[in-house]
This record gives sequence, C-alpha cells and structure tokens, in this order.
Amino acid sequence: MAIIDLQGGALSARISTTGGLLLHYSWMRDGLIIPLLRPATDNADALSSACYPLVPFGNRVRGNRFTFKGQDYSLRPNRDWDPHYLHGDGWLAEWDLLSRDSSNARIAFRHRADGTPYSYQAEQSFALTADGLELSMQVENTGDEVLPFGFGWHPFFPLTERTTLLAKADRFWTEAEDCLPGEPAEIPADLDFSRAAMLPQRWINNGLEGWNGTARITWPETSTVLELTADPIFRHAVLFLSDERFDPGFRRDYFCFEPMSHLANGHNLPDLGDLTVLRPGECLAGSIRLQPQEIG
Repeated sequence: MAIIDLQGGALSARISTTGGLLLHYSWMRDGLIIPLLRPATDNADALSSACYPLVPFGNRVRGNRFTFKGQDYSLRPNRDWDPHYLHGDGWLAEWDLLSRDSSNARIAFRHRADGTPYSYQAEQSFALTADGLELSMQVENTGDEVLPFGFGWHPFFPLTERTTLLAKADRFWTEAEDCLPGEPAEIPADLDFSRAAMLPQRWINNGLEGWNGTARITWPETSTVLELTADPIFRHAVLFLSDERFDPGFRRDYFCFEPMSHLANGHNLPDLGDLTVLRPGECLAGSIRLQPQEIG
C-alpha cells in the first residue's frame, strides 16, 4: 500500500493505492481546515473512505445474472455481507502507482476474469490545482469477449444540519428488495433537487436518471459550496443516505452522490441502461471535477 499526498494551493488530498481510494480532500481557509469529502484514516477501507471507484460498473445486477448477445453470464458475490457482485473490483483491489508529483498521481490495476466474465485494466488519475480536484478514469476491455462496461465514483460528502444539494435529473428509480433498483418514476417532492434543498430525514438509496452532470453542495456553517461537474458520459447518479437500521453507528454525518455512466442493473434493461459495449482492446474514459468556493 502507498499513501500519496497531493497539494494544490490551499487544497490538499490524500490517496491510497489500496482500493484506489481518496482518503481526504480538504480546503485550508482562514486558518480552518474545511473537509470537502468525509475524511478517513490512512488504513481506512473503501466503506470508511472519502471516495472509491466503481469499475467495471457500479451498484448491483439483479440475480447476479445477465444475458448479452445470446450468452448467459453470471457474477460471483464479492462481499460476505451482500448477496451481489457489488460495485465491481476496483474498490477491493491493490492499485499500482504509475506516476506522481506534488499535485498529480496516476494509479492502475489489472483484473482477470475470476467469478465474473470481465477482464480489464483500469487507470485513475488525480490532478489537484488551486481551483479544485479532477478525478479521471479509463477502463480497457482486455478480455476476449465483447461486454457492456460502465464506471463511476462513490464519494462521501459531509452532511450538516443545514447542508443543501442542487442536482437536476429527469426521473428517479424506486428501490426494490436487496437494495436493487425497482421502477422508474417521477421524482418525489422530498427528492426534487432541481432547486437547492436539504436532504430528508430518512433512508435514501435511489438512482437518478438523466442527471445533467452538475451538482452543487452547500454548507452554510462554513460558507462553503462545492461544485461537482462531470463529463457528458456521466448521465446518471445514485443518491444514498444511510440510517441506524442499516448502520447502527450512523450519525447522519454524510451522504453519497455517486456519478455513474449507467443505470444500476443496466445489464438487465432493454437498452443496457447506458452501459457502453466494449470490444476487446476498446476503452471507456471520463472525468469529474470537485471545485470549492466561498459564499458570502
């Protein structure tokens, strides 16, 4: 495992090659350290990190099975506490450090089909400037089969009593059993973030379809706003807010807004839910940016 510190003006970030994780991203302003993602310890795993990668696709596939081009495929669960192959392999893998300097780092890992049909190589790059942090990912199909791929990130944002979220989407997906997506529906009033609003006091685990690629998180307590912008390939997101039944230690101090290139369970949707079909040797790539500003 390698721990990599990046600095860009008053912004700092820390990366772990174990899981390809962000461990923290913060802003030093007026003598205060303002966390822009949930801070984690150096030995944190993905679930207690600030952000982790989703590759070769995010979320879950119903029944751990899908059919593509007439071929039936199965996926093996990768966690003992979830019956699904969850969030791919990147968050559980050891990544290799390819390059680094004071404000940039590039890491990669290669996965061979083992319990899933996917063989691929993934790369992440982290670029920190005085204006913000850019996360980039590329995944290459290194196998022998044509398969649908996707990717994204799972960031954890600090949640305070006055935190608001602005994120426009076309519709949302209900939640079914085992944390799987249910059906598309109109966005309910308490999850309508087309205007800045506070998150409701309840469990949330829903896909947002047709996200416009921009989200704005505001923390009035520190007069801070974080602008999240994504490349056009990221047309969807998952909004997650835990509760004490799922996590007895939950303190309502974070929420997740997860940019994704595809819908959860896209493998079993007629149009693949915007998963991208990659032939052997083809790549999929995209970036998101996290830029803080002070508000008056």
